[in-house]
Amino acid sequence: MMPQKGRLIQKTYELESQAHQEDDTPVSESAHTSGEKGILVVDDHPIVRQGLKMLIDQEPDLAVCAEAEGAAGALRAAEQSEPDAAIVDLSLKDGDGLELLKDMRVRSPNLPVLVLSWRDESFAERALRAGAMGYVSKKEEPERVLDGIRAVLAGRLYVSQTLASDLITQFVKRPDAADGSAVRSLSDRELEVFELLGKGIPTSRIAKVLHISVKTVESHRGRIKRKLNLANATELVMHAVQWVQSQDGG
Repeated sequence: MMPQKGRLIQKTYELESQAHQEDDTPVSESAHTSGEKGILVVDDHPIVRQGLKMLIDQEPDLAVCAEAEGAAGALRAAEQSEPDAAIVDLSLKDGDGLELLKDMRVRSPNLPVLVLSWRDESFAERALRAGAMGYVSKKEEPERVLDGIRAVLAGRLYVSQTLASDLITQFVKRPDAADGSAVRSLSDRELEVFELLGKGIPTSRIAKVLHISVKTVESHRGRIKRKLNLANATELVMHAVQWVQSQDGG
């Protein structure tokens, strides 16, 4: 991607942003090929956005398709650019990142989000419950960011090993975790999908394993969430992982 073209596109969006009196959040957009997964980067620090763009754009299968520094711009970019995934900071210019995650879950329910933040990992559980599929600290190596992007693109949760252990422990201790009667309410096919999710299999592979379409798998996921009274995809995956582990232990 040519830097001059990128500057021209960003300038266009800055002018457009000035026309929206209710939203002064600049958004930039870049073209990406059909073979690349488009990533939306949301961070209120330009130097961080630039660094992430350089990191992501050097990957042959990834490209930053849009940037935003605040919540309003992020929601607009998610709708206009139709990214395949988003990286979101929890501290934004015009709002709280947790509220943005909740809004994204409603307005772009199929958009997987990876949180990248300076905040302590104690915020990770809140981020996951708000709708994020992964959490990476800005203290981590750059490779962890790329690993996280690819994980959420594949429909998998992504957190550090330590955090994963803590979250699973907390989830197991919940009184309603992996309620057997609720799981028994699933149909045979829903249970198959639920078990594969618990084994870390992404939606696309589940479709191939069960010889059904990705859309059908997503429909099953939606019904499973309703039957198990789960709020979002993150809770679904956590619930499935815990259930599979309980079956293996039994």
